[in-house]
Amino acid sequence: MRDEEGHPRRWAILVALCAALLVIVIDNTVLHVAVPAIGDAFDASTDQLQAVIDAYVVVFAGLLITAGVLSDRYGRRRTLVAGLLVFGAASALAAAAPSVWWLIAMRALMGVGAALVMPATLAVLVVVFPEQERPRAFAVWSAVASVGMAAGPLLGGALVDMWSWAGVFLINVPVVAVALFGVVRLVPETRAPDGRGLDPFGTVLVTAGMTGLVWALIEAPAYGYNAPAVLGGTAVALMALIGFGVRQHRSATPMVDLRLYRDRRFSGAGFAVAVMTITTGSTLFVLSQYLQLVLGYSAFETGLAAVPLAAGVVAGSTVGGRAPARFGPRACIVAGFTVTGAGFVVLASLSEGSGFAPVSIGLALAGIGSGIAGPSATSTVLGAVPPERAGMGSALNDTHQQLGIALGVAGLGSLLATVYRRKLPDGLPDDAMSSLGATLSHARHRPDGEGLAEAARSAFTDAQSVTMSVGVAAALVGAAVALVVLPGRTTSATAPELEPKSQSAEAGQPGSQRDVE
Repeated sequence: MRDEEGHPRRWAILVALCAALLVIVIDNTVLHVAVPAIGDAFDASTDQLQAVIDAYVVVFAGLLITAGVLSDRYGRRRTLVAGLLVFGAASALAAAAPSVWWLIAMRALMGVGAALVMPATLAVLVVVFPEQERPRAFAVWSAVASVGMAAGPLLGGALVDMWSWAGVFLINVPVVAVALFGVVRLVPETRAPDGRGLDPFGTVLVTAGMTGLVWALIEAPAYGYNAPAVLGGTAVALMALIGFGVRQHRSATPMVDLRLYRDRRFSGAGFAVAVMTITTGSTLFVLSQYLQLVLGYSAFETGLAAVPLAAGVVAGSTVGGRAPARFGPRACIVAGFTVTGAGFVVLASLSEGSGFAPVSIGLALAGIGSGIAGPSATSTVLGAVPPERAGMGSALNDTHQQLGIALGVAGLGSLLATVYRRKLPDGLPDDAMSSLGATLSHARHRPDGEGLAEAARSAFTDAQSVTMSVGVAAALVGAAVALVVLPGRTTSATAPELEPKSQSAEAGQPGSQRDVE
């Protein structure tokens, strides 16, 4: 197989990889719809609900680099299979959670499985698809993720309404079974030829750094941004991340070769996507509460809100998979982020009297923009990485996105909670101010409950508008970074040399016996 032609079964391989991706996407989107039901079942605060989300995201992001190195060394198909097995087992255990803390722990274990799956899927795509077909392959990959984004909330909402929140985890088990069958039957084993080892201490540093940073953001509204615990957690996180960077710079065989960031394609596209996901990753978390607790929609009806978002990504991906060949990746990323920004303008204008239509329009525009920009951004980042380091490159690409999502859910969740508390009437107990659900529950036991409930809904809507306005700013910053930093359509950049030339030449041939079995 020559790189110009690609693997003869590459499109069937793409189907199998998308099945593995689907289970991860379904879990994330299903959980957002189930957040209010989980809060009621365990009497959970906003901080605990954010921890249910972030336990998965932080572990996922913290282990992605390690998982990428594992897939390069031990085989990407083998890593995929291991990740799917862990993810499926943790999902079943999460469905039987006796407490919110058990659920948080199982979500963290699911993050381990997802970390093993995600970079391996992209690494295999880099190997089996020729460069000119990769934007189309990534567009299909994004579109399938969007179908899962829509199907997950619909199915999950129906399960929550008819049964309980546990159903949103149990549906992962059959999807994992289908994905395992496809991966084992179709996906070839690929690995890097140099057998690069792991760095356990480096893994601890990067995981501790991101975990501490997100924890500080989550706890800041409750304890105060100047609280010793928050400042201490932030300091530990920054020291760990700086230590990780220094260790990688000094290592002869680093987990992350920092020279990649000298390539403006890699650093520019990666930063732009990270900025965007800070807001897009928290959108459904915020809107699920708005739709159910402010507008009064059921969990299933709330799940319908993801359909315009997913449909927009599918439609945008159709353009995003073909347009780079004509207009160049930079133009596609800038255009996509601009359209996404327009979507957040609509979402920032929502009020207590808004219906489903403006929510759908805003999410559809955000989805169209993501679909246009996503394939170009992914292709640009991975195009700067040598093929033999595809696992590491894919892991870094996913880390940029997942760290953005973690910071978005934590940071914007903190902003939402802070603004919400400030806009509530004076004199409420602390436990009644922890979330909109807690305030509404408190209002049911007061003589002036109806007035308090109305004030709480108004306060939440105002706080939501502030967070969506941050989304507008993030989209414009991402577009500006792509416009200024990324090379134009006719500019050719070269990936930094990460290995001796003799090794890179051999590893860059996807058909070699050492890379594809």
